[in-house]
Amino acid sequence: MNVRYFAAARVAAGMDEEKFELPDGARLAELLEAILAVERPEPPAGTPPLARILSRSSFLLNEVAVRNSSPVLGPDDVVDVLPPFAGG
Repeated sequence: MNVRYFAAARVAAGMDEEKFELPDGARLAELLEAILAVERPEPPAGTPPLARILSRSSFLLNEVAVRNSSPVLGPDDVVDVLPPFAGG
């Protein structure tokens, strides 16, 4: 599956998107564990660690909002990580 990072998540992850291969029946919670298992450089000063950003983020699964971490993911799914943001 493809994970796309936006805003602070992009900065903390150090990339715009990345692919993950998880076993059949994997859920969003397992994907988040896989994301955090990737060794990454420290984010730039002023950017929270990716773990903190993920804990506060919203997620889209194939462009549909996900309300919990239990949806089952497929190999062709796209998960968007949307950190909280302010502005107007």
